Amino acid sequence: MKAVLSVYDKTGLVELARKLHAAGVALVSTGGTHRSLSQEGGISVQQVSDLTGFPEILDGRVKTLHPAIHGGLLARRDDPGHMEEMARQGLETIDLVVVNLYPFVETVSKPGVTLEDALENIDIGGPTLLRAAAKNFPFVTVVVDPSDYGWVAEGIAGAGLSQEERRGLARKAFEHVSRYDTAVARYLSEDGRKETPDGPPEELVLSYRRRRQLRYGENPHQAGALYVPAEGNGGIAHAEQLHGRELSFNNLMDADAAWRAVRDYTDTAVAIIKHANACGLACHCDQAEAYRRAYSGDTVSAFGGIVGFNGTVTEETARQMSGVFYEVVVAPDYEPAALEVLKKKRNLRVLAVPPSPGDDGRFDLRPVTGGLLVQSPDVLSEDASAWRCVTARKPSPEHLADLSFAWTAVKHIRSNAIVVAKDRTLLGMGAGQPNRVTSVRLALDLAGDAARGGVLASDAFFPFPDNVEMAAASGIATIAQPGGSIRDEEVIKAADDAGIAMVFTGVRHFKH
Repeated sequence: MKAVLSVYDKTGLVELARKLHAAGVALVSTGGTHRSLSQEGGISVQQVSDLTGFPEILDGRVKTLHPAIHGGLLARRDDPGHMEEMARQGLETIDLVVVNLYPFVETVSKPGVTLEDALENIDIGGPTLLRAAAKNFPFVTVVVDPSDYGWVAEGIAGAGLSQEERRGLARKAFEHVSRYDTAVARYLSEDGRKETPDGPPEELVLSYRRRRQLRYGENPHQAGALYVPAEGNGGIAHAEQLHGRELSFNNLMDADAAWRAVRDYTDTAVAIIKHANACGLACHCDQAEAYRRAYSGDTVSAFGGIVGFNGTVTEETARQMSGVFYEVVVAPDYEPAALEVLKKKRNLRVLAVPPSPGDDGRFDLRPVTGGLLVQSPDVLSEDASAWRCVTARKPSPEHLADLSFAWTAVKHIRSNAIVVAKDRTLLGMGAGQPNRVTSVRLALDLAGDAARGGVLASDAFFPFPDNVEMAAASGIATIAQPGGSIRDEEVIKAADDAGIAMVFTGVRHFKH
């Protein structure tokens, strides 16, 4: 039995090689792997160049691309013609391939990486070995994952591996190569988009691996799991769980909503999320005060919610949270004393999200029956100074600050979305209603008397004046909306008649 070993990640390699050698397997390897096995491991290993009779060339770019290797992998042992041809050419079969690939993703993730660096880390021989071995899995065993070394070595030393076991390893090899090729394609595609950023590509190549199995999906009868792309390490999907019970599908959905909401603010922000919408949200220079204000927005709905912070959670803030039941807390970091306070709640899940710009990914993906909708992420890029006041009354500086807060908040509320705010605190919101006037009514009812002197933001234009009239009756002082309705003039007149200031942002933020 002959094996080819050529790995970048040498975890467990020497131990595997010793077991294979002890089982009588003849070992063949390439330069770096050969040095590790022969010099560090003291194991008898043949160089690939000795097997092929041809040296490595082009600075190692060509090593295993040779008929002595690929004939040995691809020959069908049950085909007399194949075996006769192998004999005529003086070639031997190869029964085991152990390969993992150059660190392309790690390389292109480094700051300042050049195209030349990226190209030199595109593995050619490795994927070719894996594809050849996996294609011929009825006769060849292929291994890409060091976690499989132990049981594979035991099987080879014993009764051998079954065809089903080799088939499973082949599937894993093709998945490994597929993820690798996808990462290369995405890198080259993104590099090209710097010159022509013309939206989603004609071909969208995606590759994800399962990071964790979930107990179930949105409901107990649904299966659920969390997947992450080969590249990138930010966002909720890569959060470290510091404490608490196992995360559920819904926990992760709401934690993501909380994280997205707070990170859009440069000032200290706290969000409390229930069913993917913010029931509490506030900004304040003092984090504990920001939390108190967020919680006061809807103390009933906060129960069982998810709390998000865009800064390190302080001990004082953690103590403020002690009297309320929450499912999850998510933040970039925690003071040690704050973590100790939070850990006193046995079931509270505490997540630390690694810093990573752009962890939304290149596109926003939404599955539909039989396909996938793709769009660029909704990035909050508009400047409040560019908003256009369309009413006789102008918003005060204080109201402009509240409008900026509310406009950021409304982006994270399900459409039709309405936000009522004051002192950079969410007082009430209306979400997910087929009729915008219903969302206005819900937001104002939640805000109650506190709405007087506050601001209102709408994620899309007001189609009729009734929305403004309702806001005016509750004492709203200033409104922000995109504008663009055929009845804009009627809506503006309603605001002027009520003495309300209104600005048009020129941008819509639907979230379906």
